[in-house]
Amino acid sequence: MSDLRKLVGERIRAIRKARGLTQQQLAERSNLDDAYIGSMERGERNFSVDTLEKVISALEIQPMELFYFEGSLNETAAAQRKAIDELTAVINSLSVDQIESFMRVNKELARVFL
Repeated sequence: MSDLRKLVGERIRAIRKARGLTQQQLAERSNLDDAYIGSMERGERNFSVDTLEKVISALEIQPMELFYFEGSLNETAAAQRKAIDELTAVINSLSVDQIESFMRVNKELARVFL
C-alpha cells in the first residue's frame, strides 16, 4: 500500500470528522459510494485525480489541505492542525457578517491568552 495514499486517506478522514460528516454524507456530497469513501480513508484505493477532486469539492477545502500530515507533526502542531480543521468547518457555514463577528471574538480571545 502506498504511504502517500494512506496519508491522504487519513487526512480525508480527519477533515470529514472535523466537519461532522459521516462517510455516507461525504459519499452523497461527492457522488461516490460510501464503501468507496471508507476504502479511500483506509488507503486501500488507488483513486484518480478526478475522484480526489470530487472529495475535495465535497469537503469544501483547498487541495493543499490534504497534504498536512499529522504523523509528521509534533503534538502541538497536530493539535493546532485539528483546531484549524474544526474552525474551518465552522467558518465555512457562516455568512460574511457572522465571520466578522467570529473574528472580533477571536481577537478578544487572543488578547486573553496571549
